[in-house]
Amino acid sequence: MTRSLRLMFAGSLAVGMHAALAQTEDGAIQRVEVTGSSIKRLASETALPITTIKASDFEKQGLSTAAEVMNTISMNQSSTGSSQSVGSGTGGIATADLRGLGSNKTLVLLNGRRIASHPFNGSSVDLNIIPVSALERVEVLRDGASAIYGTDAIGGVINFITKRSLTGATVSVERYQPQASGAGGESRLNLSGGYGDLDKDGYNLFGVVDLHKQTALAAADRDFSSTSVRPDKGINNSSGTSQPGNFYSANGITGNPYYGSGCVGKGLIKNGNGTCRTDTTAYIQDIPKTQQESFLGKATFKLSDENVATVEYLHSRSTNQSSIAPSPLTGITMTSASPYYPGGSGGVPAVAGLTGENLTINWRTVAAGNRMGYDTSISDRLVLASEGLVAGWDYNVGLTYGVSKASSAFIGGYTNDSLMKAGVLSGILNPFGEQSAEGAAYIDNAQLRGEYLAARMTSIGLDGKISREIYQLPAGGVGFAIGSEFRHDKATYDVNTALASQASSSGYADAQDQAGQRNIAALYSELSVPLLKNLELSAAARYDHYNDVGGSFNPKIGLRWEASKQLLFRTSYNTGFRAPTLYDLHGPATSTFTSNAYDDPVLCPGGVAAAGANPNVACNQQQYIRSGGNPNLKPEKSKTFALGAVFEPTNAVSVSLDYFNIKIRDKIGTVAEQTIFDNYEKYQSYFVYSADGKTLQYVNAVLDNLGEVKTSGIDTSLRWKLPRSAYGNFVFQFDGTWVHSYKYQNETGGEFVENVGVYGDNAPVFRWKHNATLTWKKGVWSASLANKFLSGYEDQNAVDEAYYHHVRAYSTYSLSGSYSGFKHTDLTVGIKNLFDSNPPYTNQGTTFQSGYDPRYTDPLGRTFYVKASYKF
Repeated sequence: MTRSLRLMFAGSLAVGMHAALAQTEDGAIQRVEVTGSSIKRLASETALPITTIKASDFEKQGLSTAAEVMNTISMNQSSTGSSQSVGSGTGGIATADLRGLGSNKTLVLLNGRRIASHPFNGSSVDLNIIPVSALERVEVLRDGASAIYGTDAIGGVINFITKRSLTGATVSVERYQPQASGAGGESRLNLSGGYGDLDKDGYNLFGVVDLHKQTALAAADRDFSSTSVRPDKGINNSSGTSQPGNFYSANGITGNPYYGSGCVGKGLIKNGNGTCRTDTTAYIQDIPKTQQESFLGKATFKLSDENVATVEYLHSRSTNQSSIAPSPLTGITMTSASPYYPGGSGGVPAVAGLTGENLTINWRTVAAGNRMGYDTSISDRLVLASEGLVAGWDYNVGLTYGVSKASSAFIGGYTNDSLMKAGVLSGILNPFGEQSAEGAAYIDNAQLRGEYLAARMTSIGLDGKISREIYQLPAGGVGFAIGSEFRHDKATYDVNTALASQASSSGYADAQDQAGQRNIAALYSELSVPLLKNLELSAAARYDHYNDVGGSFNPKIGLRWEASKQLLFRTSYNTGFRAPTLYDLHGPATSTFTSNAYDDPVLCPGGVAAAGANPNVACNQQQYIRSGGNPNLKPEKSKTFALGAVFEPTNAVSVSLDYFNIKIRDKIGTVAEQTIFDNYEKYQSYFVYSADGKTLQYVNAVLDNLGEVKTSGIDTSLRWKLPRSAYGNFVFQFDGTWVHSYKYQNETGGEFVENVGVYGDNAPVFRWKHNATLTWKKGVWSASLANKFLSGYEDQNAVDEAYYHHVRAYSTYSLSGSYSGFKHTDLTVGIKNLFDSNPPYTNQGTTFQSGYDPRYTDPLGRTFYVKASYKF
């Protein structure tokens, strides 16, 4: 019972528990290293809240990516990667976000060592590079670990652990098919093989090749995401830039030549002021076309009975092809000399009141096609390491070289703004209707294609640590560890200015090349002191020094009390420090359109255009907003307190409750666009106007230190192994997180905003999340039923009060069955989203998609999948 309780205390009671104890043939328990501690010890002696997911468990649930695996962790508040990356400029990145503190405060490891961050983000690892099929398990430390792992482990640590060795060969194929349509389907091919027995031959060589593809899903293919215009919900997120274009004349007339005929066309709707607007969801995607290719190779050599050396290489390539609405162009001038002037020879209908005045036009270049972007992310990582036992000391040393590269390219739909405006002015292009043969050829020649942004992040690290028992107390041995780490990071951001500057909608039209580098050195130590037979004290301390932002000392202390064989208590306190990343400091400044449409607070106060202002630009229109790095950022600092209890009344039932309380000050982030536009008086300095005051050039929302964040809540876990029966073996597992409070400030000393159960400025924080799994096994047959639940919340509600909305809870089930009775073959079939539950409606406008939130819900609906594996 004691060993089981201690093992449970190490986190084994959570979803996908695994036996951390490794035993030799004679039954001796080996010393192993567990995530969250530098001291190598018996796994049954560890004292950390860890959630462990076995690879076999997430395979049965049909989880095809590392991001999907992480979304089964209740404490993870991260969004999905593929859906969010449509038009968001993320380069297709998918991240993890423990406690909702931000992906930059979640440390992601592969086999206990760091991975180079994604260049476009600079502070987060792209989960797409993790080769899911090569994993043995995933360990999630649900506690701050800055004192052990470094400054960015404030929210917790995720350690993806691959297979240690492999012999033989396996071929696996997977297919995921949505019931609603073939769009969004996924395919995977995996080849793995290994040679050599580490104990008998003294070496093992293995490799894993993984290929994964997903086709695109158009927003129009799903009823819940097919429109951004919902009068019944008080929502109209359409764009005031359309085809045919809207005009504003010098004598103050606003209109559209085709308004009278009903604004007929793809995504077009009539507006009350005589103009046409575009529902851009007619053009965009819920899920882009993606592809991931990865290779993991590992060679392990036995140097002696107690020492091994390893060489590990990871190569991953991820591509993301997204499609968004055709380019919006504003500020286009047309004179009466153009044949396409309303009422002219080109056949454009006349508009009452126009007498030849120059027109200023908003035009969406539908004739050029959808804007098509292609993002590529490539990651290479080489690790040389050795571990073992020398002179009574456990040691682990390693040299890591990692390179993460990313690029973005135009592949269609982006046009040269100046050429397009000149084409209208010269009378070649018709912004109100079909193009002539000359106009079509002109637009084709104005198309921009090629790479406009390339980024590279390089990290070279050397680490080493030793541990052993240094003193014997009456209650047991005192464990001690000491380690050091040195890392050199370098980031470069290269903008193809000649290309990007020609397309304002790229976001990089005025961006400049940026670069930065830094050296990081760290020294840390850890103690484990058995004060009594049932009371253990653990302490750790770490000093990190960054040559560009200074250093910080961070301690951690913990207590573990085994009150009885059935009940255990644990508590810990630690501080943290997160330096601004190279991207935070040096990221290029970009200007993109806001997600929502807003009234210019100066030129269109209260929705009414000021005298001389163009309402097509100033009123209910997407505005330019600028973001980027800030070299004046200060580091973030944190304090974390945790208190938990583990109860195991019988060997078959394990229950845990863990309270967490985290405080962060000087949080690095940006103020949400809605917050800025809703409070012009407060954020007036953010608004940058032209010299004549007639045009809002952009809203400046670069990274800054925003203030404090405070969050607290409870993690709970349950594992119940039912008695064996003639019907097979049943196991029920449950993992849930209840957040009591999540408050943040938008400026130092400012008002705290409660985010739990409320959309807040950028996203909701779910009051309750859980994942529950019931598994069954009998002989060669097995089955799994899993449930994922997210509680409801108050919506973003940037609408009239009469339309305020509460987003309902979201619950999905997955069912799978497996058969291993065929020779050398395993077969799994299953259904994701068993009851075909649509995402709940939300009026959020933060993402490009409408009607649902793609960051937390699945637009595919009921999806069937099959996986077959053959072992040689």
